[in-house]
Formats: sequence, C-alpha cells, structure tokens
Amino acid sequence: MKLRRLWRRPWWWPRANDRRDQGSMTIAMLAVLVVGLLLVMAAAQAGAVVVASARADVAADASALAAADQIALGRDRALAAHAARVTAGDNGARFLGWAWAGNFVTVRVEISVLGTAVQGRARAEVRPECRLGCGASSE
Repeated sequence: MKLRRLWRRPWWWPRANDRRDQGSMTIAMLAVLVVGLLLVMAAAQAGAVVVASARADVAADASALAAADQIALGRDRALAAHAARVTAGDNGARFLGWAWAGNFVTVRVEISVLGTAVQGRARAEVRPECRLGCGASSE
C-alpha cells in the first residue's frame, strides 16, 4: 500500500537546499531593523516635543507671575515686561510677548527642541490688594 503525500510543494516553493534563498533572511532582518529604528526615532521626537511643551508652559506661567507681581506692586509696564522677559530667559524660553487686559496678564513664550518650536501661554491674575501676603490672617 502506497501512502499519499498530504501536502505537495508548489513549483515556486524553494527546495530545502536551494541556493537561491541563501541570504534572503538577512535582507528581511535588515528591513525589520530599519523600520524599528525609525519607530524609535519617531517616539523619541514625540517625547521630546511633549517635554518641551511642558517646559514652555512652566516658563510662560513663571513669566506671567513675574509680570503680574510687578504690576501688583505698582511698577510700570516696562518693568513688568522686563521681569517677564528675564524670567522666560531664565527658564530656557524665548519671550514672544505679553498683554495686560483688566486684571489679567497673558504671556507667550517659545522653546525650540530638535528643530521644532513649541509655544507656551499662561495667564495670571493681578490682585493689587495682595501686595504683601494675600490670604494671611490679620490680627
């Protein structure tokens, strides 16, 4: 009795010891390596942008508070703008501008990372009644 093969090799399927397929796995692994490297680089870029965005927000917040502090202390607008600019620079950001409308100071800053510019914006309230220790209990 003769046993039939359950599976028959198609004509295009290489034989076990065929020389045509030698080295083909090297090319496949190289392609996988390149794709993996590109994914890691994209993830690193995205992570750097997220960190820069948080740093820009912190720098804008600190700058807005510095400007609001100067205005609350009764100083002029030029000194408030200078305080915001210096504070932004101390936090590694580039000062873009500020606005004072009513009781609010709004500051915009920018941080560049890996060729990408990320902007941060913050607003602080100016409360002139809080010159020295707002919220402190008075006796």
